[in-house]
Amino acid sequence: MIDDSVAGGGSESLNWSQSLLQSRAMLWLVSILALALFSTANLPWQLDEFSQERQALASYGIVKEGRWLYQSAPRDREATKPPLVPWISAGLFAITRSWDFAWRFPSFAAAIALSILLLREATAAFGPAAGLLALSAFSLNHLSPRLASLVRTDMPLALIVFLIGLQILGKIRRQEPWRRRDRWLLFAALTAALFIKGPIVFAFLLPAVALFQWRWRNRNVIGAWSGWWPWLASLALFMAWVVGGIISQPGFFDQVVMHEFLGRFGTTEQRPHPPYYYVAHLLTKFAPWSELLIIFTVAGVRSHHNSIRLALRKLSPDLFWITCWALGGLLLMSLVPSKRLDRIFPLIPPLCLLVAAQFRTPPRRYLYNWSAAAVLLSILVAGQYVGARVSRGYHDHRDALVTFGREVRQRAQTNHWRYEIVESHDGGMLLYLEKLHFIAPERAVAEWNAGNLDALVVRVLDAPRLIVDLSGATLSELRSVERKDFPNRNYVLITR
Repeated sequence: MIDDSVAGGGSESLNWSQSLLQSRAMLWLVSILALALFSTANLPWQLDEFSQERQALASYGIVKEGRWLYQSAPRDREATKPPLVPWISAGLFAITRSWDFAWRFPSFAAAIALSILLLREATAAFGPAAGLLALSAFSLNHLSPRLASLVRTDMPLALIVFLIGLQILGKIRRQEPWRRRDRWLLFAALTAALFIKGPIVFAFLLPAVALFQWRWRNRNVIGAWSGWWPWLASLALFMAWVVGGIISQPGFFDQVVMHEFLGRFGTTEQRPHPPYYYVAHLLTKFAPWSELLIIFTVAGVRSHHNSIRLALRKLSPDLFWITCWALGGLLLMSLVPSKRLDRIFPLIPPLCLLVAAQFRTPPRRYLYNWSAAAVLLSILVAGQYVGARVSRGYHDHRDALVTFGREVRQRAQTNHWRYEIVESHDGGMLLYLEKLHFIAPERAVAEWNAGNLDALVVRVLDAPRLIVDLSGATLSELRSVERKDFPNRNYVLITR
């Protein structure tokens, strides 16, 4: 919550903090560092964490089986995400023939686009210092670098939500009425968001729209509400896809509708957490920017005789929208029992814009000092976080299954083996071995003894029990390196 009247110091000569925030050299440093962090934070690349294998397997199924509308997930379940991002990955693979690129580029490109949009919007609205602050807040934290190259939909969803929020902000700032073209653009963006991650997009926008409309209900202000049809039409199109899945795909209702979509608003997917869960984690994962927001808010309230109500009333319509946009979704999502930190990532870009909005009027010198200190501290914090994460990943052999799968494929190609992977909980192993489905242990034994298989990939824990029933089978010396984070998720190759 930023106050228009927090001013002073505009005519003074630039001190160290003002010079740093307006320095093009610092802007280039943060930009290059952001690019490096986005590119490297998840090295060594693998699919064993954060449900990446579900997203990857969906696009793999499109290419291998032509399942364009409804994809599969590990253990022959229905994919629990809508198909837009898998479509994009499938198209990228057709062009590049690289699955690593096809899977990770959508999130990476969305992260770069968000960085550019934040920099341009904050600079145009609040000045170059604000642009640097917005870019730093988005790229130098514990959340953005990790999600920028994960095989997930959080970053693309955040991009679409941010574009919608900017469209509404532009209408409020320019006091332009909603026209037919604007509504069609909103419909297209909402449809894209729904086909990226489902109805959760409404949770990030509708509370803010409702709060804004209520605040300015008796004023002659062009509001955030575009009318009903873009929202309802996009939802109707998405519901047609859902109904088609329920009718044509066994298990779609239970796995997708109940578990994935409705499970986000209950406790079926994650265990319940207290309402302060997201705020508490933002204080650490979004540090030092969450703390900087608190400092700015306190300064704004103090300038209005310690009255929060008066400070809110003094906000201009565009700043009130940014505040509602950043905090409205946070309030709603905090009331949902099932919580996971990456679920609220679409709120990070408007929070960054809220950080930058302090420069709408010349801030006092101590706010420049706090902002510059936050930029410098964030460089150290984000750099240390990514460096430690990458170092730990290589030291702990986070890509052990990737390496093992590549070696199995090479041996199978050299020896012309027919091979399968016995059913397990590691969906990523399917993709490392270029498979779409596991084989049940009973069927593996039958196919092996019938001479239809030359090799089997099986968990080390299950191998002694399985090999007893396999005629002429031996344990190969090829097995995955034991990982410290997952000591029981190791695999071995069984051959004849």
